[in-house]
Amino acid sequence: MTETAPSVPARFAARVKHLIARVQKLKPVRVWTHYGSRRGPILAAGLAYQALFSVFAGLWAAFSLAGLIIGANLGLREALIRVISTSVPGLIDRGDGGAIDPADLFSAAVLGWTGALAVAVSLFTSVAWLGSARDAVRDIAELAAPPTNFLLLKLKDLGLAVGFGLALVVSAVLSAGSTAALTFLLGLIDVHDGSPAALVATRILGLTLAYGLDLVLLAALYRILAGVPIPARPLWQGAALGALALGVLKVLGSLLLGGASNNPLIASFAVIVGLLIWFNLACQVILACAAWVVVSASDAGVPLDPIGERDRRQAELRLRLEIEEQVRAEYEAQLPRAVRWLVRRRRR
Repeated sequence: MTETAPSVPARFAARVKHLIARVQKLKPVRVWTHYGSRRGPILAAGLAYQALFSVFAGLWAAFSLAGLIIGANLGLREALIRVISTSVPGLIDRGDGGAIDPADLFSAAVLGWTGALAVAVSLFTSVAWLGSARDAVRDIAELAAPPTNFLLLKLKDLGLAVGFGLALVVSAVLSAGSTAALTFLLGLIDVHDGSPAALVATRILGLTLAYGLDLVLLAALYRILAGVPIPARPLWQGAALGALALGVLKVLGSLLLGGASNNPLIASFAVIVGLLIWFNLACQVILACAAWVVVSASDAGVPLDPIGERDRRQAELRLRLEIEEQVRAEYEAQLPRAVRWLVRRRRR
């Protein structure tokens, strides 16, 4: 008898099944699957909620200290405001709407009791956010809590918080210097500051500096803060992808705030809602790119926890030996006594 050819529905179902299998093997799909299986969206939502509170206290403390360092240097003040407003759209009011008036920030005094309290609250919230970010990244990487002492971890988080703040100040200084250099170069070719070309060039320069800052901060977040021994290639690949995604969010940040303000139900606190949405998306990007790093390291065959991987392999080896010994004992028990004696003597 000749075999009948499969029907059209069966062939269509087989092709769909094959297509689904191919799609599931794609790296972005595997990254998103891993991200969802490790509760990434829920972790990112919690980080965004913490970030919304820590950023306001951090700004008060940062500008209180910046007032002592920068003083009356209007160029550095403008550069610092520009860097922050580029990093978090809608946070600083620059005439187009925002949560905080920069004049109020520069009027903050760190020498008073309110300034000291703001610094203490800022450090507490920043360290708490960094601790939560470390736990979230390690959870995405399927790693347990670091074995380091709790006090040492908090000191590490405090040092990183200070380092991130210094990185923001350095970025502001670089922004001021590069903007001055750009203005000088544009003046050589008779392009004025208010021209469209100058505005576009300034915007591109600001986004480029923000991209470099995000790249370094994400790499430090994944490698130093989380304490995950990530190889260089997956680390910088994930950090570059995350910095690019954050740059797109910064460009579209005004659209997010505009969409929130167009809703009449939340128009009175649209800026806060817009910031919460933006922080949520930013934290989603940070953890999703952490999942990208984890999947990339797995594809390269590099364990992110060498000690845990070694212990797991040793445990698997012990279990396999125990199973082999149990199977051998059951097999020998079924043999005749004389044959069993010969088998045991030969094994010895």
